[in-house]
Amino acid sequence: MTSSPLDTMTEAVPPGGPTRPQVLVAGIGNIFFGDDGFGVEVIERLAGRPVPEGVKVVDFGIRGLHLAYELLDGYDALVLIDALPIGEAPGTVALVEAEVPEAPTEPDPEATGPAVDAHSMSPAVVLSTLAHLGGTIDRVLVVGCQPATVAEGMGLSDVVAASVDQAVALVEEVLADLAADTDLSTDPEGTEPPPP
Repeated sequence: MTSSPLDTMTEAVPPGGPTRPQVLVAGIGNIFFGDDGFGVEVIERLAGRPVPEGVKVVDFGIRGLHLAYELLDGYDALVLIDALPIGEAPGTVALVEAEVPEAPTEPDPEATGPAVDAHSMSPAVVLSTLAHLGGTIDRVLVVGCQPATVAEGMGLSDVVAASVDQAVALVEEVLADLAADTDLSTDPEGTEPPPP
């Protein structure tokens, strides 16, 4: 059996080896509304733990505008950690890949962009603001947990607090997968080549 030249081809490696993707891990949520503080708690647990090269871990809380501007620094992927209504039992942790809005091809001087309050947080508004600012990001992954309550009050419910370690483990798994992926422009299944 003869081998095809394609069997021996390897991906071109830039000088100095493959580059690591730049990944922002952002905990979001309001600690004054019960389980909405889930993302903040997960970030606190991640603090001080080793992360792959090129990963920055930040508690953004409710500072959505700050997150949008941080993303302009040229990240390849964003991992959001948040309380997320997924229609499951409270405390259920899930990984969701968010759709990334495209940046406008040309600035529109008449466009005002999405209404953003510097002290509010909605992933959709943050990503729309990023696109309006001309920024882009290849992938957005959300590690979410179904809240039990988002009523006014500090502290997570027992069921959501018990899910924090599971979310930390999931974030670490996602980061390991992203660190191994030196070309984030391909689809997550790897079935389509990157666009030219």
